[in-house]
Amino acid sequence: MLLPAVIGLAVLGLVGTSCRSGPGGSSGSLTVVAAFYPVFEAAERVGGALVDVTDLTAPGVEPHDLELTPDQVEAIATADVVLYVGAGFQPGVQDAVGDARGVTVDLLAGLPTVEPPGGSEQGLTADPHVWLDPELYARMVDEVRYALATAAPDDASTFRSNARSFTDAISRLADEYRAGLATCQRTLIVTNHAAFGYLASEYGLTQEAISGVAPDAEPSAQRLAELRDLVQRRGITTIFTEDLVSPKVAETLAEEAGVRTAVLHTLEGLTDEEIAAGDDYGSQMQENLSTLRTALGCS
Repeated sequence: MLLPAVIGLAVLGLVGTSCRSGPGGSSGSLTVVAAFYPVFEAAERVGGALVDVTDLTAPGVEPHDLELTPDQVEAIATADVVLYVGAGFQPGVQDAVGDARGVTVDLLAGLPTVEPPGGSEQGLTADPHVWLDPELYARMVDEVRYALATAAPDDASTFRSNARSFTDAISRLADEYRAGLATCQRTLIVTNHAAFGYLASEYGLTQEAISGVAPDAEPSAQRLAELRDLVQRRGITTIFTEDLVSPKVAETLAEEAGVRTAVLHTLEGLTDEEIAAGDDYGSQMQENLSTLRTALGCS
């Protein structure tokens, strides 16, 4: 199958004008605290000029590792809306939400989550990486719309319109993934950590991860040996690294197995360089699709 020509991102509608809070940030009247990047972008895209969104997780910081400052705890307590992902993904945020006086929404609560591979891991009760499946991310966006409308009902129609535009674009992205990954020579992906389970399940792939759902989990020597043998046996060409976690273990595995590495964005956060380049959810997911097609030999 030939992948349809990639729709230009501006046409796709996934390149927004969102910016981070603080100097140069948005200045709407509704204050929103977002736990980390995908939630931040959803809030900005749905709220537009009507919201002032703070991202608790700074650029380049792995959100699993977030430790709140006193100012951030106060921001959570006083915000009109607090949006976060539960299941133990960011325990400090979940603890602080108990003192919030505004609308609080756990964006995992209504989604069909699965257990972390191998069961509970480092306090996680579910695999939180739902945003990497465009279909589930669209549902997250709609929950953001509902939360903002609850806090500011007079603006509900604007939030509804903005959310519809964003989710329509995400649906087109999902269609591109479905077409682009429909016919591939390989369907196994070896990733730095187990962030791509939902995406793999949605598009007929199988994920094998070096470490678990938490990226700082240390793989055993036995696990690395098993993966090296698997890569060689299955003809895998690529080990996937990521932006916010050291690639050293993945690079060592790739070298031992005689294959290359490539970055697969987890979208848990953007780096300063990616922000400066104008990257966002749409552009990084498009890049992921291209990277996957190359690695998997898709036609």
